[in-house]
Amino acid sequence: MTLLFLDVDGPLIPFGAADRPYPVYPGPRVPGPEHPLLTRVDPALGPRLLALGCVLVWATTWLDDANTGLAPRLGLPALPVVRWPDEDEPPGPLHWKTRPLVAWAAGRPFVWVDDEITEADRAWTAVHHPGPALLHRIDHRHGLTDADFTALEEWLAAVPR
Repeated sequence: MTLLFLDVDGPLIPFGAADRPYPVYPGPRVPGPEHPLLTRVDPALGPRLLALGCVLVWATTWLDDANTGLAPRLGLPALPVVRWPDEDEPPGPLHWKTRPLVAWAAGRPFVWVDDEITEADRAWTAVHHPGPALLHRIDHRHGLTDADFTALEEWLAAVPR
């Protein structure tokens, strides 16, 4: 089954833009300390992500906090969490998440949704990952949009199951 690696800041928590501030959504009260940015998370994204039919995986520095603070707001179950290596990535054009995500996927088809993906990440993945992969950059000002979901759905429809 296709993996969908989810970043939080930017894709799920939009930062807003000068011409279009981020929206604010009501949502369920989550136990524990309230994160000040959680009202930016659209609870309707959870069902849309589940409907993609992928194995959802947190690919964020939020780590387990994504399951305790964010998953309930989205109506998601606890998801697997990518554990990042402790060593520092050498400076360069490649995003520090790229190598660990390709290793985590272990040849399986995957989608990576993040606001910091570049062509360098796509090129490296194409050489080092034997399976299909979509590295989809999200506009951090707006977060996941209908157009993003359309792109994901179209790519997933073309991937052999």
